Amino acid sequence: MQGKHWRRFAAILLLSPLGLLGLNDLHAALFVRRASLPDEVVRNLQVGDVVFTREPYYLLRKVADASGSWSNHVGIVIDTTGAEPLVAESKVPKSVITPLSRFVGRSEAGYVAVRRPVHALSIDEENLLAEAARARMGRWYDLGFNLHSSRQFCSKLVYESLRAATGEEVGEVSNFEALLKSNPDAPLAFWRIWYLGRIPWQRETVTPASQLVSAQLATIYDASQPQPREPGASVSNFFRETH
Repeated sequence: MQGKHWRRFAAILLLSPLGLLGLNDLHAALFVRRASLPDEVVRNLQVGDVVFTREPYYLLRKVADASGSWSNHVGIVIDTTGAEPLVAESKVPKSVITPLSRFVGRSEAGYVAVRRPVHALSIDEENLLAEAARARMGRWYDLGFNLHSSRQFCSKLVYESLRAATGEEVGEVSNFEALLKSNPDAPLAFWRIWYLGRIPWQRETVTPASQLVSAQLATIYDASQPQPREPGASVSNFFRETH
C-alpha cells in the first residue's frame, strides 16, 4: 500500500474513537432498525439494478453530508440466478460480492432504495456488466475517492460497471471544489483533516447522491424515510433479526 494511503489509514485511526466506534454509530447498531426489501421487490430484481443504502459509519456519513443526501453507499446487482441476488460493492478494505440480504441489512433506520437503468439491458449487456463488476473485485478501497485511480469506491464501481456494459455514465462526475462548495452544510473541517490539511479541490469523483437522482435510472423501490427500532425490543432480538 502506498504511503499516502497508509497516512490516510492513520487518519482513520485518529478519527475512529467517535467515528467507527463512537456513540452515534453504537446507537445506530443497537437501537435503530436495519433495512430490508419486500419479497416482491427481491423476486423482480434484475442484473443492473442499483441498490442505495445508508451505513452507520462516521466516514460514510460525512460522504453523505458532503453531497446533501441520505445515501452514503451503493452497490449493483450482478446475478439473480441463485437463492438470492448478488450485489457487487466496493467497501473497506476491498471490493466484494455480497448476498442482497446482507448488503441491505447493513443499512440503518430502514433506509434503502432500488433504481433501474431506464433503457432495459439486453442479455449481452447484463453479461458485460457482471463481467466488468467481477473484474473489479478484490481491489483496494480508495480512501481518497479519486475517480481516476486504480482503486475502487462504491459509486465508482457502479459508474464503471454500467459504463462498460451500456456506454452510459450513471452519476455526475464532479471535482471536490464544485461538490463541497455547492453544499453549504458540507463538513469542510472534516475533509481538511481527512486530506491531511490539503483538500484536492480539482480531483474528480462521483457520488452515490448523484446516482440516486440520475436521469439514467428509474426508481422501482424507495424506503428513504428513517424508521426507529420498535420500543422495548431487546438487543438480542435485534441481532437475531439482522444477522
